[in-house]
Amino acid sequence: MSITLHGFPLSGHSHRVQLALSLMGLAHQVVQVDLKNGAHKSPEFLKLNPFGQVPVLEDDGTTLFDSNAILIYLANKYDADHRWLPRDPKGQADVQAWLSVAAGLLAFGPAAARLITVFGAKRDAQEVIDRAHSLLQVMDAQLATRPFLVGHGATLADMAGYSYISAAPEGNVDLAAYPNVRAWLARVEALPGFVPFPKTPVGLAA
Repeated sequence: MSITLHGFPLSGHSHRVQLALSLMGLAHQVVQVDLKNGAHKSPEFLKLNPFGQVPVLEDDGTTLFDSNAILIYLANKYDADHRWLPRDPKGQADVQAWLSVAAGLLAFGPAAARLITVFGAKRDAQEVIDRAHSLLQVMDAQLATRPFLVGHGATLADMAGYSYISAAPEGNVDLAAYPNVRAWLARVEALPGFVPFPKTPVGLAA
């Protein structure tokens, strides 16, 4: 088994894959892609991902892009006990729903707010911050009755959600009003094999 993750340290999409690899106990190497100098748009990288985005995973000749797709692949290939992706149809659907949230409300809420402060992206700050709080309100209510996003054990849903929620204060999204979300973050951080998402001292985290 030879797994290589092409990523970027401050990318939450890259981190969710690195978190999955570590929580699953999968040996891997990380190749940092120099986004600042356009390495993700080079002909060599575009052969790995024609969209020119991180992360990319190479696994014994198989090349994959899109962080959520990579999570599903890793679980299907390496999670023989179905710990991270439930076997039953309802459990799988619940996980997939949160992966859709990660690709939608999370990406266009907390992640987008952080893009403004960390990378100087041009966004309507109040719009994305308001969207982030709408998501956090739902998450906090859901987590009032369960320790993780899907039931009593951590799944791919938690891997997909953790990075950008933990870094939400960097985008001026205050987590103070969401005690259940903050408790959930702590539970994810207590999982064996957890790897932290590098912090940036900007926004409310400055």
